[in-house]
Amino acid sequence: MISVKRRGAARLAAAVLASGLVAAGTIATAGPAAADDAAPVHGGASATLDGLKTYGQAVLHADGRDQRIGAGLFEMKVDNGGTLQTYCIDIGTPTQQMAKYKEVPWSASSLHNNPDAGKIRWILQNSYPQVNDLASLAQKAGAGSLTEKTAAAGTQVAIWRFSDHVKVDAVDPAAEKLADYLEQNAKTLTEPEASLKLDSPAVSGKSGSKLGPVTVHTNANSVTVSPAAGTPAGVKVVGADGKPVTKAANGTQLFFDVPAGAKDGATSLTAQAATKVSVGRAFTGSVGRVKSQTMILAGSSESTATASATASWKKEGAAPAVTAEKNCSKSGVDVTATNKGDAPFTFQLSGKEHVIAPGKSETITVPVGEDQAYEITVAGAGGFKKTFTGVLDCKTAGTTPGKPSAQPSPASAGGTGTGSGSTGGGAGGDLAETGSSNATPVIAGVAVALVVVGGGAVFFLRKKKAGVTS
Repeated sequence: MISVKRRGAARLAAAVLASGLVAAGTIATAGPAAADDAAPVHGGASATLDGLKTYGQAVLHADGRDQRIGAGLFEMKVDNGGTLQTYCIDIGTPTQQMAKYKEVPWSASSLHNNPDAGKIRWILQNSYPQVNDLASLAQKAGAGSLTEKTAAAGTQVAIWRFSDHVKVDAVDPAAEKLADYLEQNAKTLTEPEASLKLDSPAVSGKSGSKLGPVTVHTNANSVTVSPAAGTPAGVKVVGADGKPVTKAANGTQLFFDVPAGAKDGATSLTAQAATKVSVGRAFTGSVGRVKSQTMILAGSSESTATASATASWKKEGAAPAVTAEKNCSKSGVDVTATNKGDAPFTFQLSGKEHVIAPGKSETITVPVGEDQAYEITVAGAGGFKKTFTGVLDCKTAGTTPGKPSAQPSPASAGGTGTGSGSTGGGAGGDLAETGSSNATPVIAGVAVALVVVGGGAVFFLRKKKAGVTS
């Protein structure tokens, strides 16, 4: 096998930070009012970046220049409880202080077209912190002696060689030995399962029927299911047998049971579980509409995972349900509209009219520039409206051509994170004991970010003035 770090200079690409809106519009329909908040397609763990905590040094070789960078483990604090440890898989993008991260499948991250994604997962499972016996790890790698910091640095370097395909070396000789060992022995593994996801996150239909199914996908043993406060009287969340459901498991099918004669309306449910997030899950992050470097999970305490689904119903007419999902393979966002009513659902998107017959669905891909913030509003008659926002995060940034890349200052890095002590979060998970550090965290991004104003097509899809943004 030819060593990845010998492949030559890094691919040249500009790191871009997004500004502006990419898609805005409305869908005209005779449907009922929908829930105000658009349900996210991907549930799972959400967390806030707490900084680079256990790290050593590495040297990136690109464009005939050498750049010293920090290399190691980041920590994140999970919403509603839990702690995560992650490595970077986007060396050219800086972290953003207190960035919010969400668990996503590989298909919605820079791993979507990376043939080496499975090898990164192998590295994570066969190195620190999953392997806490550093003496044994050092022996396998022929590395002499490893500390937590050098083990983290060597692991990060090996990951970068597959995630970004850059030429990068660890400064510490033992860490470099570990990186070489991991790179040379990595095998391709499959993508890990989600901590929690609901499919589909939006359903619709006629009153007097069960709307769904909403299928639970999870690695947790048990999931708590709760209908939204204010759910209309008589509307229940039930299982396939029609009985009310408050607990679910992987594969459980949920339905919204809407009684006959119910007024046109909408509601939602929330699913929540306590589980360890699977090693190798991707996390994309941002501060507002500014992207933060993509991460991959290395360790998790017991953490809270959450997902939601919405339902809307009508007595007669079109009954639309709309979802949006990043499509990295097509460099855009897939907007899927489904009609479970008894009349056609007509709407416009990007200047074209679409008509969905009863019982049918259609998916339209809205092009979005890489690193570009987007806002896609779907709205129609009767108050139907959903707004989807985010930042397209499908590629690694590479390194800035023609000049040395500069690390962001600590103020723009992923948190102040100078604390000490265990990172286990006290939850009995698989996080390592990382000791203490008084150093200001050095972020693992190396590119100078360029601000692009606009940069994407703007879609005006509005047939009438939209209501309140969700």
